[in-house]
Amino acid sequence: MTRRPRSAGGRRPWRRIALLALLAAGAWLAYEAWTWPRVSVLATHPPRTTAFIERHRAAERAAGRDGRVQWTWVPSSAIARPLKRAVVVGEDINFFGHGGVDLDEVQDALERAVERGRAPRGASTITQQLAKNLWLTPSRNPLRKVRELILTWQLERTLSKRRILELYLNVVEFGPGIYGVEAAARRYFGTAAADLGPLEAAQLAATLPNPLAWHPGSSNRAYQAHVARVLRRMERAQWLDRFL
Repeated sequence: MTRRPRSAGGRRPWRRIALLALLAAGAWLAYEAWTWPRVSVLATHPPRTTAFIERHRAAERAAGRDGRVQWTWVPSSAIARPLKRAVVVGEDINFFGHGGVDLDEVQDALERAVERGRAPRGASTITQQLAKNLWLTPSRNPLRKVRELILTWQLERTLSKRRILELYLNVVEFGPGIYGVEAAARRYFGTAAADLGPLEAAQLAATLPNPLAWHPGSSNRAYQAHVARVLRRMERAQWLDRFL
């Protein structure tokens, strides 16, 4: 019995689907390339805004408020050294030694997640947090994480560590509508970021894991315990000052 050949027409729908999928993928890649951030600009210019600031403004306007934020850019030389050290020890003690992703911290976070039976959290480096604050969202979407890792890689290869830290200190959130160390220092302590002492620096750095609830002046026990941890780490990590 002779087997009849499969008609070419039966294969055409699948070819059309494959072609449409390729065209869609190509269009998506073209869009990503067109809208991708120009990381190199940050080497000489501060950002005009950030994704997190715009997100806050949009939420405020949707609630009928004016959407203003407290944000003042200052150079690294106008930020007290204890504050830089406090943020590094509180957020990313290995900042000056890794290439953007701290694999030891990732492993620790995974082990803690296994022990607690829930998805891993934390382990984001200062560079990863900067990429997220500047251009992304707080979403834990895997595609967002891929973008974050690519941008982290670009930041680390385009900018110096000191510049990355300067950018981070100027854009990170310290409370609702409060961005950057200068605005935070003036809001909570009535002084410039250049004039903060170790205790004030630790209080600001301890705000970062939970800026909507933790802030200087709060009696929250978890926050106060974190302030004490940051102070202890600052004392042990004075060696960081040569990098700052």
